Amino acid sequence: MLTVQDLHKSYQVGKTTYEVLKGISLQVKRGEFVAVMGPSGSGKTTLLNCISCYIPVNSGSILLGDTELAKLDEDSLAAVRNQKLGFVFQDFLLLDGLTVRQNILLPAIIGSNVSATTEDRADQLCEIFGISAIEHKYPAEISGGEKQRTAVARALINQPLLILADEPTGNLDSKSSRAVIRSFEQAKTSLDATIFMVTHDSFAASFCDKVIILQDGMVRHTLERGMMDREAFQDQLLDIIRELGKE
Repeated sequence: MLTVQDLHKSYQVGKTTYEVLKGISLQVKRGEFVAVMGPSGSGKTTLLNCISCYIPVNSGSILLGDTELAKLDEDSLAAVRNQKLGFVFQDFLLLDGLTVRQNILLPAIIGSNVSATTEDRADQLCEIFGISAIEHKYPAEISGGEKQRTAVARALINQPLLILADEPTGNLDSKSSRAVIRSFEQAKTSLDATIFMVTHDSFAASFCDKVIILQDGMVRHTLERGMMDREAFQDQLLDIIRELGKE
C-alpha cells in the first residue's frame, strides 16, 4: 500500500544544512493502522508532509500502490490528494459555514463527484461514527470529539487508499480522544481503511497494529502489536520511549 524507501530530507538555513530525515524506510500494508511516534524534532511531521508531497524530498522513493508520488506533477498530485489520500488534522479544519454533512461531502464536491452513491456513503459514515444526530448542525454547535469524527468521515468520503492523520487527538480531552481512536478502529474494521497516524500520545498509539518510533530522523524501533492486549502494548511503548529519553 505505502512503501517509503531510503527517504532523505534536509533544510538549508543560511550556510547551514539541517538533515531532518536520514534514510527513512517503512511499509504500511492495506488495512493496517500504523502510528509514528518520537520526541519533538525527530522528523514525524516532516515525514508526513513528505508522504503527502506538500514538501519535496532530497532523495528516496514514496510509493502509494504502484504510483511514485515524488515524480508526479502538481496537477497529478492534486488529483492523488483528493482521490487517493484522506487527511485528518489536529485542528479539524472544518468549514464553519457548512453543516457536518456538507463538510463530510466537501472532497466529493471539490472533485465534482457528488452522486447518489456518494450521498449514501455520507449517510453510512455518519452512522458508523455516531454523528447522524448532528449531521445538520454546524461546527460551532458540536463538541471537539464530534468535530474530529466529522473530519475522519470527511477523509473517507472518496474511499481513499490511505488516511494521513497528524496528531488527531492533540486538541482533545481523554474521552474525546478515545472516541476518535475508536472511529479509526471502526474505519479499519468496517471500511478496510489504511491509516498512518503521527502522534505523541502512547494511549492513541496503543490501539494501532504497528508503531514506528523515530529519533533524530531515523527509525529506531518498529513494534508490532500482534496478539498483545492494548495495556501491555502501551507499557512496551512507554518502556522504549523512556530508554530513548535516557540516551
